[in-house]
Order: sequence, then C-alpha cells, then structure tokens
Amino acid sequence: MTLTRYPGLASHPSHAAARRQLKGFGTIISFDVRGDAAAADALCAGLHLIQHATSLGAVESTIERRARVPGQEHLPPALLRLSVGIEAVEDLWADLDRALCVTHIAR
Repeated sequence: MTLTRYPGLASHPSHAAARRQLKGFGTIISFDVRGDAAAADALCAGLHLIQHATSLGAVESTIERRARVPGQEHLPPALLRLSVGIEAVEDLWADLDRALCVTHIAR
C-alpha cells in the first residue's frame, strides 16, 4: 500500500476535525495500492474472506475499486475502499496480507 486514507490516523489531514466532530472514526478505510487499476483489481480478486462488492453497508467485510463505477473515473485508479465487518481482525489481516503477497503488490 502506498497511501492510507483514514481520518482516525493522526497523520490524516482531517484528523483534528474528525476527532472534534465524530464520536468515533468508523469502519471504512481507503487506501491506494502500488500500481494501477489492474493491480487494484488483482488484489480484490485475490481476497477470499473479504468480498468484492459495491455496497459497503453489511456485516461482512467488503472492498471495492470505486473508479470502476461509471461517473467515478475521476478517483485514483488504484484506490480501494474497505468496509470492515464483524470478522476477526486477525483473519482480515491475513486475507489482505496473502492477497498483497500473491499479487506482488506488497513488494
């Protein structure tokens, strides 16, 4: 991953405002993977536990590359949005790590 977009991180440009205005930071994390749209699509295809879906409002973890949606092409092509569900965090990390390694994005 090259860039994580999450206001819960102190390094995020909107962190101070989010901390003042929100009761928590939420479960949606956006990040850009190294490479291009094909690399982001490969990561999504390589996941087993996390489902590739446009809807981000479910109890299971989902991920999407929003720039694939017509009208959203202005977004960075390697940007992924991850909605964290109720699965064990260790299982989610393992799924992401395996997919990043298999697609060689983590290198």
